[in-house]
Amino acid sequence: MRHLARALAGLAGVENRHKYVGTTDGYAQTLTEFVTHVAQRTDTPDGMDLEKLRPEFLDSFETSLAARYKESCTTPYVRMQQVVKLLRAVRDDHPDRLSTAMQARLGFTAVRVGRGRGRPLNAYSDALFDAVQAAALADVRAVRDRMLAGERLAAAGRDPVGGGWHGWSRENAAWHIARRGPLTGALRAERGAMDKVTELGGIGRLNSNFFLTAHDVLAFVVLLMCQTGLEPEAACGLSADCLINPARGYVSIAYVKNRSHGQSRKTLRVTDGGAVHQPGGLVRLALRLTAHGRRVAGTDLLWTHVLRGGQVIATFGRHRATSFTPVKQAFLERHQLAPLLEAAGEETSLSLRRLRKTYKSRRYRQSGGVLEDFAEGHSPRVAAKHYADIDAHRPLHEEAVEKGLHEALQAALEAPVVLDEQGGRLDASAAELPPEEVAVALSGESDVWLASCRDFHASPFARRPGAGCPVAVWGCLECPNAVFTTRHLPAILSFAGFLTAQREEMTMPEWNARYALAWERITTGILPQFSGEQQATARLIAESHETALRLPGQILQGLT
Repeated sequence: MRHLARALAGLAGVENRHKYVGTTDGYAQTLTEFVTHVAQRTDTPDGMDLEKLRPEFLDSFETSLAARYKESCTTPYVRMQQVVKLLRAVRDDHPDRLSTAMQARLGFTAVRVGRGRGRPLNAYSDALFDAVQAAALADVRAVRDRMLAGERLAAAGRDPVGGGWHGWSRENAAWHIARRGPLTGALRAERGAMDKVTELGGIGRLNSNFFLTAHDVLAFVVLLMCQTGLEPEAACGLSADCLINPARGYVSIAYVKNRSHGQSRKTLRVTDGGAVHQPGGLVRLALRLTAHGRRVAGTDLLWTHVLRGGQVIATFGRHRATSFTPVKQAFLERHQLAPLLEAAGEETSLSLRRLRKTYKSRRYRQSGGVLEDFAEGHSPRVAAKHYADIDAHRPLHEEAVEKGLHEALQAALEAPVVLDEQGGRLDASAAELPPEEVAVALSGESDVWLASCRDFHASPFARRPGAGCPVAVWGCLECPNAVFTTRHLPAILSFAGFLTAQREEMTMPEWNARYALAWERITTGILPQFSGEQQATARLIAESHETALRLPGQILQGLT
């Protein structure tokens, strides 16, 4: 354990490779599990030397991880990666202490578990995201009003020292906190102090008039993320000098992206102004309300809050004294957001990462899926993999594919030519139809069952010029030579009935392969061009026995 812990300290401290506290916490948890696993499989109550480390320990640890997690989960591989990385650091420090077999085993990470292909984290629904943003905005405005009221109390108060605790009032207590810092638990040692402070509302309530609480900080961070889509660790790690380059109603927020493989210091251009619904204005308000706390805590980090005992700390500093899990739960309960999560089938906990994912999802939809417009703060590849390819966008992507196929079909097939009884064009096709061809189409001289053919011996489907049209009897539906009039409607409707009957008898893949395009042309390209009265008349005619006799044998057999 000592050698591995020293290796972890080197990664987290001297080399400064773990810039986020949570990373080191994860390594420490994995390290503890691995050492416990080894200890349970050895009889060494006094410890074990490095020379006794064997590859079997790593293999059995990997097996135990594989048994605890699903096959698609990435956690086993990540934990194996952490253990092997620490053991390699130990090997580098003590190259002669590990056996040859152990050094060879450290050449690879895992055998049984893979990297996994888990789905990216999904976004919240728009309704839930809007509700969370509205709740955070309401909290921020309440904090602003509360602290301004505290400053007014301090302006009306005076120094209570010397008059004894009986001379304390809310105004005098506010004066004391504004000038001498927060009230602390040390007051318990003074006679009558706690009774008077309790009478005035208690230490926590009095201090909250001048310092943010953990609940206040969460509201600010949530609202900032909903407005900007900043990474949770970036929003939490802002410094007091994060606003730079203000100009023309905009300002840049400078932040550190710990997970960035390149330049970790980045900027985000946002709107600026005097309202909290503008990110620049929100950060300026936070700077104003945390100024006193930053002076007391002696930090240049933006977020500070006061503990119950009166100590003011940097909220997200390296020595964090507050767990935000209960703070998040209190936020959900205070604003009655838990029922919304339950109704959506979500866990009743607030995920800052999913808030960012929802913001990105909105940007993706607003940009129409154009990665160059959507990618912000990361590469187009990462934007596509982690923020575009999520379950929330599946209907959008399926609709886009369907539209693309329709556009491709329209580009490949010109809209059908449809004429009324007088030869007027009913369609929107760009195909030209000379007057003489209109006359032939209306006369019926060139009818080929479903349509009138402009030139039977100039078919685009023929193998050689001058040959007759070789396609199936319903191929006219796809042919640019075809002209459709009311005279052809009965046959078209009869054929549509045949297609409906075939759909019940065939499997869908087989029916689609044979008739889907013909059905699409009839239902979307031809029938909508005729009025309801024309279709009703043609349907009655199509139902007559005489009309059915004029159908091709293959179709007639299918109908009977």
